[in-house]
Amino acid sequence: MNPSQRTVAEVGEFALIRRAVAGRSQPDTTLLGPGDDAAIVRASDGRVAVSTDMLVQGRHFRLDWSSPHDVGRKAVAQNAADVFAMGARPTAFLVSLGCPPDTLASVVEGISAGIGEAAEALGAGVVGGDVVQADQVVVSVTVLGDLEGRAAVLRSGARVGDVVAVAGELGRSAAGLALLSAGVESSAGADHDNPLVAVHRVPSPPYHCALAAVDGPGGRATSMTDVSDGLLADLGHICEESRVGMDLSGAALRADADLVAVAERIGVDPQDWVLTGGEDHAFAGTFPAGTALPAGWTQIGLVRAGSGMSIDGTPVTGAVGWQSFSV
Repeated sequence: MNPSQRTVAEVGEFALIRRAVAGRSQPDTTLLGPGDDAAIVRASDGRVAVSTDMLVQGRHFRLDWSSPHDVGRKAVAQNAADVFAMGARPTAFLVSLGCPPDTLASVVEGISAGIGEAAEALGAGVVGGDVVQADQVVVSVTVLGDLEGRAAVLRSGARVGDVVAVAGELGRSAAGLALLSAGVESSAGADHDNPLVAVHRVPSPPYHCALAAVDGPGGRATSMTDVSDGLLADLGHICEESRVGMDLSGAALRADADLVAVAERIGVDPQDWVLTGGEDHAFAGTFPAGTALPAGWTQIGLVRAGSGMSIDGTPVTGAVGWQSFSV
């Protein structure tokens, strides 16, 4: 039998794990990698930034739209962006995967390869995890990050008068999802994808911009978050935690030509993708007034007294982004 056609039940749990970690390199922060009851990771700072996230088949990805390799890379990106938004660098990932017993081993191996390659590209290692039976494919990733002596950047640090800024592109993943949902692009293996679909399948967070916001020559971010649930939703978290309001500029958040073209094709408002579309994993934050923004950051508004958000003075109402338990 072709090895790629064997199921996970035929291969077995421990063989799957061995194949998943075989040949993977580890950074010098990994003192003991996979193979024992627990890994040992050096934390020279003495503090560890930790975040975890899950991807559930049919809810967060579809294997007829994304390759297993894409799913693995996406799982790393959404977790890594969280620790970068805190001002830390990822050092280690722990991965747990659930799947039905008749899942092809090649699917699990593709997800594992995508995770491993994406982690290594960040200078981090996959140091452990688990494989269990589940009703559908579920990927759970936990990331550990090193603050390297920096003060963590919190959502609660925004101050009245600060500049609101973003780094990275907004609305592109949502536009790609809309294309897939409309049936315009559907093949996970197609090599002619619209670039917006490619962004949805595998986001590319501007990690260097997050580091520039804490280490660069420009002003240091007073608060920061990655845009995972939608710009308004994630800026709303900063407003709530910092007990401030924000007034955003409509002109600074205008949809670009690519989004407009796709929106006209489908018949929707592209501005909704910019404001409420998630999974671009751009970064949003606030910076002290009067200081130069770090490279890659663009001003989109100001922090004001009060609460809530407005765009050109008009209060934001209604749904502002992704809800995990929405239908």
